[in-house]
Amino acid sequence: MTLPSRVLWLLAFTPLAVLCTYAGGLALAAQRSEVETLTAVAALPAHIAGSFQQLSNCQQTAGGDYFIFDRRSHAVFVAPAGLESARKLITIGAEPGRLLDPSAFDLASDESFVVTDAPGGQPRVQVFLKTGSTVSVFRIPGRALPRITFGNLVLGGVAAVEYTGRSVFLSQPELGALIAEYSLDGRPLRTFGDLRKTGHEQDPGVHLAMNSGLVVANPAGGFFFVFLAGVPQFRKYDSGGRLLFDRHVEGPELDELVQSLPTTWARRKAEEGDIPIVMPSLQAAAADAGGNLWIATAAGITYVYDSNGEKRRAVRFRGAGELSPAAMSFTPKGRLLLAPGCYAFETGRPRPGAVTPAL
Repeated sequence: MTLPSRVLWLLAFTPLAVLCTYAGGLALAAQRSEVETLTAVAALPAHIAGSFQQLSNCQQTAGGDYFIFDRRSHAVFVAPAGLESARKLITIGAEPGRLLDPSAFDLASDESFVVTDAPGGQPRVQVFLKTGSTVSVFRIPGRALPRITFGNLVLGGVAAVEYTGRSVFLSQPELGALIAEYSLDGRPLRTFGDLRKTGHEQDPGVHLAMNSGLVVANPAGGFFFVFLAGVPQFRKYDSGGRLLFDRHVEGPELDELVQSLPTTWARRKAEEGDIPIVMPSLQAAAADAGGNLWIATAAGITYVYDSNGEKRRAVRFRGAGELSPAAMSFTPKGRLLLAPGCYAFETGRPRPGAVTPAL
C-alpha cells in the first residue's frame, strides 16, 4: 500500500471523533508552540543586585537613571545609566519623607515618583521629586487590610498605584468603584469603573479581593484596569472613565490555572476578623507606547493585547533563568523592564538570524 493510499484508508476508516480530537490536538500544539521566549539584553550587575533585599520595582527616567524600589528594605534607590552603583534615596521611617511598610511605587515622565506605605496600618501616599525631596503626603481613610497574597508577600490597602505626574490613581474597590483618582495634595477627584460581579458579594473580603487590581495609564490615552485575582480579566476605559471594552485573559497556557480557581479560601486572623487568603491570577501589567497591554500571568506566560483588546502575542521571559514578573515598566526608549532583577528586554519580534546581545 503506497503512502497516499494509506492516508486515504486511515481517513476512510478512522472514526470522525478521533480525527477531530487529533486535529484539535495538533491545533492546540501549534497554539502552544507560538509562545515566544524573550531573552534579557541587560540587567543589574551582580554586585548591585545582591545589595537589595526585595527588588520590587525598577523604572528608568528619560535621562537614563534607574529608580529601584526595595520593598523589604523600606527604601528607594537611584542608579545612574551605567549601573555602576546604587544610592539610597528614601530610607525607612514612619515620619513623612520616609517609608514604613511600603507597598507600591511608580515613576512619572517628569522624574517625580510616588510611594504608598502604611505606618501603623494607616495607608499613606507620598509624592517625591527625583532628588528625594517630598512634594506631598496624604492619608487614605481606612486600614491597610490584606487583599492579595503574592508568594511571601501580603498586599493590602493601597497595594498598587499609577502616577501620571498630575494625579495619583489607586485601586480602591471598597469605595464602590475600581479606580479612584486623587490630586497631588490628596483631594479625591473622581472614582470610575463598576465592580464586577463575583458571586461572593456576601463575603466582603473575597469580593473586594476579586475587584482589586492594577491601574495602567495608557500612553495612547485612557486607562486599563487589570484584575489581580479570580477569573483573569481586564477592562479598558477612555480618559473620561467610560468603559470601552471588557476582556477575559485566555489561552491554553492558562487552562489549568482557571480550572483550579478556588471556591473557598483559607483565612488568617486579623484585628478586623478573619481575612481570606486570595492568590493572584495575574501578577503585573504595563502598556507600551503603542497602547498595547502586556499582562504577566501567574502561569508564567505574558500575553500582549492590542488597542482593540485582541491578543497578539504570548511570551516567556528569560534572564539568568526563567522569570516570573512581579512588576513591569517601559523605558522612554521602549525597552521593557522587569522586577525582580531589573532585567531589560527588547520587545520587537526578532529578525531571522538576529543575535540577542549577551547580558
